[in-house]
Amino acid sequence: MIKAILLAAGQSKRLKGENKLIKKFKNKPLISHVLNSLLKSKVNKIIIVLGYQSKKLKKIIKKNNKNIFTTNKKFKLGMSTSIKSGLRKISKKDKGFIIVQSDMPFIKTSDINKIYNSIEKGRSLVHALKFRNKVGNPIGFDISIINKFKKIKGDVGAKFMVNRLKKNTNFIKVSSNRIFKDFDLKKDFN
Repeated sequence: MIKAILLAAGQSKRLKGENKLIKKFKNKPLISHVLNSLLKSKVNKIIIVLGYQSKKLKKIIKKNNKNIFTTNKKFKLGMSTSIKSGLRKISKKDKGFIIVQSDMPFIKTSDINKIYNSIEKGRSLVHALKFRNKVGNPIGFDISIINKFKKIKGDVGAKFMVNRLKKNTNFIKVSSNRIFKDFDLKKDFN
C-alpha cells in the first residue's frame, strides 16, 4: 500500500483568527481541493492529520472509505509533529507514503499519481516534483526511510528530507510551478 499523509493541523497564524482550511476558495473549503485530488488518485488511504480546530475541520470533510483521521495534540510545536503523527498510521508492510499539504489547492490527481507510480517502481528513496530548479510538495518516500523522520523537530517538513537525500531522489518534472502555490494570506483566496 501507498498512503498519503495530509497535513491539516496548522494554526493559520497569518490569517489572524480564521482557519484557512475552512475558508472558501472557488466555493469550496480550501482543504476540499487537495482532498478531492487525493480521493481520485491511486493512493490507497489518506491519513488526515488534524490539530487546530480539529472538530470544525472534521465536520466539513466528507466521509470516505479512504480517509483515516488522526489528531496531533502537539500541533503548536510545528509541522514535524504532524508528520510524525501521520507516520504512526503507516505500516512497515506499506510500500511508501506521500506527504501532502492541505493548503495547496492546485495539486492535481495526475501529480499525485506520478509520485505514486515512482514509489511503486521502487528505484529511489525520495520522489519529488520539480519545475525547473524548484522542488515542491507533495513529496513521496519509500517505506525504508520512515525512521529518518523520527529525528526531525520544529517546523521542518518533507523538503528537509529531499535536501538530505538528494542523491537518492527521483525528481519528477511538472509543467508548471502553479501546483506549488500554498495559501497563507487573505489575498491568496482572491
